Amino acid sequence: MTEYLYHLAFGIFPYVSLSVFLIGSLVRFDREQYSWRSGSSQMLRAKQLRWGSNLFHVGILLLMAGHVVGLLTPHEIYTLFVTVEQKQLLAMVAGGIFGTFCFIGLTLLIHRRLTDPRIRATSSKMDIAIVLLIWAQLVLGLISIYYSAQHADGGVMLILAEYCQRLITLRGIDAEAIAGLSWVYQAHLILGFTLFLLFPFSRLVHIWSAPIFYVFRPYQVVRRRSAKKVS
Repeated sequence: MTEYLYHLAFGIFPYVSLSVFLIGSLVRFDREQYSWRSGSSQMLRAKQLRWGSNLFHVGILLLMAGHVVGLLTPHEIYTLFVTVEQKQLLAMVAGGIFGTFCFIGLTLLIHRRLTDPRIRATSSKMDIAIVLLIWAQLVLGLISIYYSAQHADGGVMLILAEYCQRLITLRGIDAEAIAGLSWVYQAHLILGFTLFLLFPFSRLVHIWSAPIFYVFRPYQVVRRRSAKKVS
């Protein structure tokens, strides 16, 4: 029974979550474009919003980049530059710094959203649930740094990286390997996949509309048209 539950949680649930994440985002974009927004309330408590939003977005973007690079880079590639132990130390330090930024920023945003009646009135139940789930995910991530420090050889990191790479490349997943890890890593994975599952049904979809290509846009050519003489 226990083996089946681990297979369900770490072998089947991830694929269900990622499928809903991708297909749900496409369907929502196609059918509900007017709901594709972040729902700004920037006129209210602007100073707290500015600090919280900047800290949160800087932290979360760097954390996401670190997770993608750290977990999905093949072992044979990164060991050309750093050892497994050095990579884990880098992940712990960077994750601690950026995770703290993100935690402080999100805590400010949650406080602002829940304590101001006007902002609370514009927040749906899904809005509140999502920010609380992300906050809990951050707490688990910060706690995992303590557990990672207990095994500096990087063995757990290798197991997690192998799991994620097999998941993305549609190869067989060894759920029993995850079953042997500490509870904090298991909870971090489950909550992460839950966020992917809820993504299309929340305002998080506005992430897909991030103006990344704006930075690489060509120069805009502006020509001044001389006024024509009126005869």
